[in-house]
Amino acid sequence: MNDHHHAPPQGFLRKYVFSLDHKVIGKQYYGLGLLAVVIGMVLSWLMRIHLVWPNFAIPGLGLLSSAGAPGGVITPEYYLQLMTMHGTLMVFFVLTNVPFAGFGNYFLPIQIGAEDMAFPRFNMMSFWVTFVGFCVLVAAFFVGDGPPLSGWTSYAPLSAIPGTGPGQAVGQTLWAVSIAIFCIGQLLGSLNFITTTLDLRARGMTLMRMPLCTWAWFITSCIGLLAFAVLLPACILLILDRVAGTSFFVPSGLVVSDQLVNHSGGSPLLWQHLFWFFGHPEVYIAILPAAGIVSHILVNSYRRPLLSHKVVIYCMIAIGFLSYMVWGHHMFLSGMNPFSAIVFSLPTLIITIPATILTLIWIGSLYGSKLQITSASLFALGFVSMFVSGGVSGFFLAQPSIDVYLHGTYFVVGHFHMVMGVAAIFGMFAGTYFWAPKMFGRVMNETLGRIHFWGTFVGTYCIFMPFHYLGIVGNVRRYSAFVDDYLAPLMPVHRFITIAALFTGAVQLIFLYNLIYSRFKGAPAPQNPWQCTSLEWTVPSPPPWDNFGGKYPVVYHDPYQYGIEGSSGDYVMQDSPEQIQTAREDKKLI
Repeated sequence: MNDHHHAPPQGFLRKYVFSLDHKVIGKQYYGLGLLAVVIGMVLSWLMRIHLVWPNFAIPGLGLLSSAGAPGGVITPEYYLQLMTMHGTLMVFFVLTNVPFAGFGNYFLPIQIGAEDMAFPRFNMMSFWVTFVGFCVLVAAFFVGDGPPLSGWTSYAPLSAIPGTGPGQAVGQTLWAVSIAIFCIGQLLGSLNFITTTLDLRARGMTLMRMPLCTWAWFITSCIGLLAFAVLLPACILLILDRVAGTSFFVPSGLVVSDQLVNHSGGSPLLWQHLFWFFGHPEVYIAILPAAGIVSHILVNSYRRPLLSHKVVIYCMIAIGFLSYMVWGHHMFLSGMNPFSAIVFSLPTLIITIPATILTLIWIGSLYGSKLQITSASLFALGFVSMFVSGGVSGFFLAQPSIDVYLHGTYFVVGHFHMVMGVAAIFGMFAGTYFWAPKMFGRVMNETLGRIHFWGTFVGTYCIFMPFHYLGIVGNVRRYSAFVDDYLAPLMPVHRFITIAALFTGAVQLIFLYNLIYSRFKGAPAPQNPWQCTSLEWTVPSPPPWDNFGGKYPVVYHDPYQYGIEGSSGDYVMQDSPEQIQTAREDKKLI
């Protein structure tokens, strides 16, 4: 089914601001994620500087918060406020926005042969709702006594009772409102992705002929539809506890600042269950789109098919399904029944099986390949490295007896930053270098791209691998300072991490320069610079407003016909009627 969903854009606002074009909306999501990651990176710099030089006066910071940073010196409470905002911005507005909503919005319709998303107005609404959520969150910096200090997880009852600390008044309420708004935007987007994938595929585009990144976006939208549908009412209940006097998360007999809280009957553990029922699938909402993008790029760089692209699809489906069975491993320290801990520990170990198979396919497919080294392929391989290095430490945290010791330490910080944060960001970088020619019509500078990769790759290992060592020796996370006898053996490590963080952040300026300069003055991009086979490379760069110029593509092959003997090149496009012999061709229409 292919119909024009809307007329060509007329006027500046409809073309660039309130656009119905999925490609413009994808760029808007990407731009929002870029803004959020810059803010989040600056916040991480501030925290790292404070950990190593706690009395250092940061110029201008006192203007942002005179109470939290008097004279530019960060207080322990403000350190926690910065940590809360850093985590919230990175998890929600970067790791969720860019690989899923940004690249997915731009390329999913083109890759399946559609002219636009199924619901263009819902699509526009999903971005602007998300943008409002971002503005509400950032507003917490400028109201009352600043943003909340309850962490990006906002555990109750700390988050459910006003006045429990700096930022726990208006700032915490804004946090809950922001995340609730964000959930609405993601639900709209997920419905759109699912409907588009199922209903708007071109003739011949069976499910098994969809590119791996399209599969990843589809699976992620299914995960998000359930995950955000749970977090949204949880945030509404939290807001009601704060402003309407309800007691969903506030227990009886609670004393705050020597005053008995007039609430009863609530359960702080209820918030943890609701939050982590969303929170662990959220890990895969960030990782799966990046894994799909990386798979798509690696096949192109190998110039040969993966060992089995169908197994990659089945593994991603298995990960999505199992992601809802493991949320309790975040709560091993909550006092749960030991038998419940075992129940959650088992699927936590089982979910590593499809993840391991994915990794083995990525690495095993290298054998016999004709690997082409580009900035995109380097970041794709870097993703595999980060995914493995961060994932291995998850085995330790899956064991309740070991997690009891490690959970409150820097070991956990190193684990989730590498496997969820850095790996997903490497996927974003890979997608940017790979698809920038199609999105902007210009090629990014390869030399700067490779410098950016090596600086980022070495820098991130220097930052997050030592976190595991700090955790093993007992360095507690979320503390803003340490006593002298504890500081001596650890401070050199923290100083090393801080210097590495400042260096790695500075390297990202190379990427920003490359992206902005190439956007306007880069070399013009040919239609298919990477000799890729999927449908997005059959249209001009950048594509017209209706993607295919009114022509309806017909798909004859799966998207990874590389290394084909006897063809005009070493690849065959999906829409090419050229007859080829392959055992991988799926004849069944799904």
